[in-house]
Amino acid sequence: MSSTEKRDFDAEAARWDENPGRVKVAHDLADAIIRELAPGPEMDVLDYGCGTGLVTLRLQPLVHSVLGSDSSLGMLQVLQEKAAAAGAGNVRTRFIDLTQGGKILDRFDLVVNTMALHHVEDPAPLLREFRRLLWPGGRVALADLDTEDGSFHSDKTGVFHHGFDRGRMEELLRRTGFEEVRTVTGASIAKPSKEQGQGVKTFTVFLLIGKRPAEP
Repeated sequence: MSSTEKRDFDAEAARWDENPGRVKVAHDLADAIIRELAPGPEMDVLDYGCGTGLVTLRLQPLVHSVLGSDSSLGMLQVLQEKAAAAGAGNVRTRFIDLTQGGKILDRFDLVVNTMALHHVEDPAPLLREFRRLLWPGGRVALADLDTEDGSFHSDKTGVFHHGFDRGRMEELLRRTGFEEVRTVTGASIAKPSKEQGQGVKTFTVFLLIGKRPAEP
């Protein structure tokens, strides 16, 4: 299958959380966001590309509200069920794809996007939209794979990038109009290597942070 074909996340939604490694990475990234940005009870958060809400529900107890947004109805249905079971009344969901002209009218104090940028052919317009969605002084937190050799995804459907170079992503964020740009390592992922005798291969995930400047 071509990498340009769209992956069917609806079909995977019901079993998405059954992968313990996937859950651990999401929780590690959420914890890194909490550690680096200290989200508080006054903050409204957008989790774009939220999937089943593994990051959403980690942030939810700490903030005023979280909007979980995704282009997969199946993923959003799982998040809705989980939020209802947890009594998380400050979680909303929105079915939308910002890369296809969708618009969110709300504004946020924090926009997060984890492990989704490699499914976006050209991240630049999406980053500009994230900036528009932030209040002045708001922050963005983007997490994805560091540059890798293409072995991370066994199914490359919908995968446009084999990770990203941190320096280039920092520069892209600055060109988009963010300041105080910095990168930390948010998580690592160990996977069995397909190369004979290599055992386990470790992939790192960066967390890229930026601030929309306060307007005069």
